[in-house]
Amino acid sequence: MATNSKTRKAARYAVPVAVLGVAAATIAIPAFANGGGPDLPKVTAQQLVEKIAASDVEQLSGTAKITTDLGLPTVASGLLGGGGVAGGSADPQDKVAQLANGTHTFRVAADGEDRQKLTFLDGKDEYTLVHNGADVWGYDSQSNEAFHEKDADAAKGGQRKGERLPASPQQIAQDVLKAAGPTTDVTVGDTAQVAGRDAYQLVLKPKQSGSTIGSVQIAVDAKNGVPLRVQVLSSQGGKPIVDAGFTKVDFAKPAADTFTFTPPKGAKVTEGAPEKGEGRGGHDKGFKALESLPGLEGLTGGGEHGEMKVLGEGWSTVARIDTGAGQGLKALESDKNAPKEAKQLLDSLGEKVKGGFGEGRIFSTRVVNALITDDGKVYVGAVTKDALVKTANANK
Repeated sequence: MATNSKTRKAARYAVPVAVLGVAAATIAIPAFANGGGPDLPKVTAQQLVEKIAASDVEQLSGTAKITTDLGLPTVASGLLGGGGVAGGSADPQDKVAQLANGTHTFRVAADGEDRQKLTFLDGKDEYTLVHNGADVWGYDSQSNEAFHEKDADAAKGGQRKGERLPASPQQIAQDVLKAAGPTTDVTVGDTAQVAGRDAYQLVLKPKQSGSTIGSVQIAVDAKNGVPLRVQVLSSQGGKPIVDAGFTKVDFAKPAADTFTFTPPKGAKVTEGAPEKGEGRGGHDKGFKALESLPGLEGLTGGGEHGEMKVLGEGWSTVARIDTGAGQGLKALESDKNAPKEAKQLLDSLGEKVKGGFGEGRIFSTRVVNALITDDGKVYVGAVTKDALVKTANANK
């Protein structure tokens, strides 16, 4: 579905944490920390959440790492931009989207709401994102391109785009905790050491069955309440879906010149926001191919349909979208002249299924599953394939 310019700009600096949006949380069980790590005073889950909320730390610097394993097929990984962050355009919107795939290491510095800096390290190449007052800069060392945008809202004293620190463990943790609700058990797990700091671990688990997410674990600095690491674990086991945390951290005030940026000599500088329709960089070929097919426009936001209904709640929430695409999938499968990129995307992602809803395809990752039916409906949620089909059968 199309978004307006304001929404698109606000999303530009936010880490892609949609997979965490279903993590509704409530403080239900007063479990206690025990075993495994440093010996710390016992706390309840309620006390630990209050400690996070009361933390007034605004200044820090250090090194962090984020690893994301959504289980995307090869074609989809390519569309998101597998590999390093450096290279291509310097637009922050393109760069932050690439954090949804692979492992990335970055240096981080923050000094309140007005100054943040992230430098993503890709071998000898770097991508730097700097927010300093009303200025937002992105610089790609590989392409020697810079992106600059004036934050008019900050200049007027309004909401600042840079308030969210993209990809930081603190921001991911806050996004999870904001989704508080009655469908999650929140407890305190074993203590731990993260980046040389003693930490408690807050553990969020769904009460409901059928979620693809087994738990969310947030390591919280025992002294100042700053989230140091966030891990999202799959209900199917294996390595974490998301593992974002500091490897080194210092809570001293960063030097003022940390947030000063001047484009290197010879750098190409792009001013302002990209035009409407941009934002996927060079990775939108497959999506554009799908959008070009008769009857499939609604699947990717190109049509006039898109009415959505929310089914269920909490971790088992499923969105049903009526795209109006009709027999689009069948038409694509039988169309010999369809763009190869579109068919590759369907073949790599889509498993054919049948049910009370008729026929369709399920597009699967470790987190999100989406069912596209032949009558043009899309069911999507962070639930297992069986749970998704069951929901579709009951709400066709």
